[in-house]
Amino acid sequence: MKKLQIQGVGGLSTILVGEPLKNLPYYLPVPNPVIITDENVGRRYADQFPPGHVMTIGTGEGIKTLETISRVYSELVAIEADRSCSIVGIGGGIVCDVAGFVASTYLRGVRFGFVATTLLAQVDASVGGKNGVNFGGYKNMVGTFNQPEFVLCDLDLLHSLPEEQLQCGFAEIVKHAAIADAGMFEALEKDAAKASALDPQVIERLVYDSLIIKSTIVNRDEKETGERRKLNFGHTFGHAIEKVTGVPHGQAVSAGMVLAAGLSHQRGLITASEKDRLCALLEQLNLPTGMTFDRDAVLEALGKDKKREGDGVHFVLLDGLGRSVVQDIPLAELRDHLSQASP
Repeated sequence: MKKLQIQGVGGLSTILVGEPLKNLPYYLPVPNPVIITDENVGRRYADQFPPGHVMTIGTGEGIKTLETISRVYSELVAIEADRSCSIVGIGGGIVCDVAGFVASTYLRGVRFGFVATTLLAQVDASVGGKNGVNFGGYKNMVGTFNQPEFVLCDLDLLHSLPEEQLQCGFAEIVKHAAIADAGMFEALEKDAAKASALDPQVIERLVYDSLIIKSTIVNRDEKETGERRKLNFGHTFGHAIEKVTGVPHGQAVSAGMVLAAGLSHQRGLITASEKDRLCALLEQLNLPTGMTFDRDAVLEALGKDKKREGDGVHFVLLDGLGRSVVQDIPLAELRDHLSQASP
């Protein structure tokens, strides 16, 4: 097991890579927590949950709404949960978002932690203190910054995931390497086949290295006023594509990274060879480097991106593989680039 920490405004968050779900009781601040999970995780792993009140939500982005939050609030009121309670989200990124948002807002905030059961949650969604829900069809438009007390990353749970969910995690791993660690990028190029096969040593290293990158950035910029914006590489185009097409998050972000790399090349920040290496790595991990979508609809979604300020967007570009920079890009330039690059 490997451990790292994030120091947030509200307290210390401890992330444990390789700690199994069965050891969750050792990290609970109170007995009998409120457990929030989804139908799939509950069906498969409920026998490993500690004693507590279990709330089960549905699956998919469509469930990550204020309506779901309201239903959870109502159940918390019904069981008379008070400020001494603790909430644990056991599941993927959607469960962690819902559990974190509820815990951060119910009674002005109660203690909470996560057991991340998907690769996406382990390398990204459960870590860093962002807790958000979708609104009006747009991702994470309502949310909080609040760190979980603990995150357990049980690597053995990854073997039950379908390919689509693994792709979501691998897209974020590529993102972390591309923006912050050239050595990690090269190692991933070398070990892509082993990563896809969930080789234990390779996966543990990739999860830990991703978390080192994210935790380092979050420790410097918890509330995304500057450097943390780098973690959005590929997500400006990616979220718009995801909204319009409904493709899985990882596939949309993969296509978004290619578009962002193309803009980086167009601005003279990376070479054509570096862009090609990024595309080749994504393909090795069975991620798309392009897709067909309604260009006008994606352009409309871009205009509602939460990173927008005025007529521009805080946009992440590669400054070579393993380095990144945030620039204010006019929406008009993003529209032009998308028009040129899309099918």
